[in-house]
Amino acid sequence: MFFKSELIAFMPEIFLLLVIHFLLLYGVVCTTSGYLHYPIVINNITWLSVQTLFFAFILNSYNPLSASTCFNNLLILDQFALLIKTGVLITTMLTVVMSIKYNQFENINAFESVLLVLLGTTGILLLISSFDLISIYLTIELQSFCLYILAALNRTSEFSTEAGLKYFVLGAFSSGLLLFGFSLIYGFSGLTDLGQLFQFLSVNQSSSNTFIITGMTVASIFILSALLFKLSAAPFHLWAPDIYEGSPTAITAFFAIVPKISILALLTRFSYFGFYDLLFSWQELIILASLSSIIIGTIGSLVQFKLKRLLAYSAIGHMGYILIGFGCGCFEGIEASYLYILIYISMTVLCFIIILGVYEKKNLTRLNYLKDLVTLTKSNPLLALILTVTFFSMAGVPPLAGFFSKMFLFIVAIQTSMYLIALIGVLASVVSCFYYIRIIKLSYFETNYIWSTLTRFDREKSIILAVLVIFLISIGIFPSFVLYWIHNGLISTLKQI
Repeated sequence: MFFKSELIAFMPEIFLLLVIHFLLLYGVVCTTSGYLHYPIVINNITWLSVQTLFFAFILNSYNPLSASTCFNNLLILDQFALLIKTGVLITTMLTVVMSIKYNQFENINAFESVLLVLLGTTGILLLISSFDLISIYLTIELQSFCLYILAALNRTSEFSTEAGLKYFVLGAFSSGLLLFGFSLIYGFSGLTDLGQLFQFLSVNQSSSNTFIITGMTVASIFILSALLFKLSAAPFHLWAPDIYEGSPTAITAFFAIVPKISILALLTRFSYFGFYDLLFSWQELIILASLSSIIIGTIGSLVQFKLKRLLAYSAIGHMGYILIGFGCGCFEGIEASYLYILIYISMTVLCFIIILGVYEKKNLTRLNYLKDLVTLTKSNPLLALILTVTFFSMAGVPPLAGFFSKMFLFIVAIQTSMYLIALIGVLASVVSCFYYIRIIKLSYFETNYIWSTLTRFDREKSIILAVLVIFLISIGIFPSFVLYWIHNGLISTLKQI
């Protein structure tokens, strides 16, 4: 009976694994069947994957169990995990829907790519619920192996192959740092369970056991370095621009959003549960990484002429703002960070929908360079307006959502006496307005000497665009509603961890 309840607790993950096996069998049988004339099934499998993610979302939303550890404390199911899993499943659904037309346009017929996204999502969901160092490492590697293959998905492109190889080598290095940190923790404590580690650190902190505390602090530094690499935060950011540029654009959209949600959830568990007594030693490193990411992301974006590299450096800068809340060392900071994450996801999805949805019929090129945006205003004025609203929000222009997300982070930083961080963040936000407004200038004020016709925007992307734009504008008009939801839905659950 107890084992049955554990299976019910993780029914979304089990359902995803079962469907992955079924779809893999379906794809292999159909594509190798001469009787069926070797059909291309990626479109069917993609839509089936969207439905699978939707049903997994339903199973997660109506999960009858909460606040329980499972499988000998390897995994935990609590309100925090359920909330983050909901965000992961919704975001993955959006990225998969965005990739449908892209796969057709780029002649990506390998149905395994969609299954790798599902398998990586399963690893991400399990990572969010991981409560033991062993399960944490295994689930991180499960999602990482899927991402390595996806980065090199386009085998006819040298850039994609290079991106996959770079990601694999640097990812293996970060995994080594993570595993070394875990081995040090086990060597000093003999424990892998986060709950027992919390009690162990509390006892040694109160007894002033400097040898144990020093060893655990060194181990936590290695772990934090590995997590910062996964988040593409400075100074572990060097892989991000090349991987973003070389990977297929639909895969880049997945990279830019979904894996980072799980790593931030893991960082939350480490900071406010497993290693809470080492929080002050982490705090300085997180603040340093935050400032470095903001500065490097802002300066790097100023000199970019390729759209995906610009978004990569912009993501580094946004990650710096998110880390401000973690560096403040209080629940209000976490609240502000997760509000920023929610808005960052919305803005990033909007950008990638436009990049993936715009085609030029004449020469079949995509929005690769910033100068390619010149034709957008004449060919699709509404889409250009949506892109303008999105970049204004990214720049932090009131009354859009991006302004309020940054404002709440700076307020928390000032309340915790981190005046320098708040000052640098405000100055960086002002500087970032330059490259965001430069994109808007290219769209509206540059002369277009080439006549081109853009294809019609499909219905699925149009619906997503409309919902997200309304969301960004409504937060500016009614910010208290979203803050109330974040406070009651997120912070109350964090206090239960």
